[in-house]
Amino acid sequence: MPLYALGDRTPDIHPDAYVHPDATVIGDVTIGAFASVWPQAVLRGESGAIRVGERTSVQDGTIVHCTEWHDTVIGPESVVGHNAHIEGATVGARCMIASGSVLLNGSVVEDGAMLGAGAVMSFNGHLPAGRMALGVPARVRDGHEAQAQMVSAIVADYVKRIAVYKAGLRKLS
Repeated sequence: MPLYALGDRTPDIHPDAYVHPDATVIGDVTIGAFASVWPQAVLRGESGAIRVGERTSVQDGTIVHCTEWHDTVIGPESVVGHNAHIEGATVGARCMIASGSVLLNGSVVEDGAMLGAGAVMSFNGHLPAGRMALGVPARVRDGHEAQAQMVSAIVADYVKRIAVYKAGLRKLS
């Protein structure tokens, strides 16, 4: 897997975590136990810190970045869907940042909340605990509550995938 130090900033990956060989991790990035980072994901902690909590999956094609003003923190047992973009934001525990969504600088997603697929939460946005935001720009919608059981099932599935990939992934060419 491509792991890079940048100056004195170096990744810290828990031995029980999984980073796919085609993911890229640069600089001040910490990845917790049983967290997973999947193909073509890029986590670039060059001017601030990135923290990925335990049992969190950062799925294929996702970009996680930070700034010198805003670190990026993704809490434990969260799901970051395919091709998401998180930059300088804080995501709580048991959250879902769905596929193709964008979460920008200074934004906060509280515990158990969901940012829907393709939604864009611009600078300094706020998503309250247990709620779902949809659209461009992302807005909390009445009648659209986060689905905690779905997030828990996805978290468990990705933790199981770690063992499968650690034991069975092999490059063929």
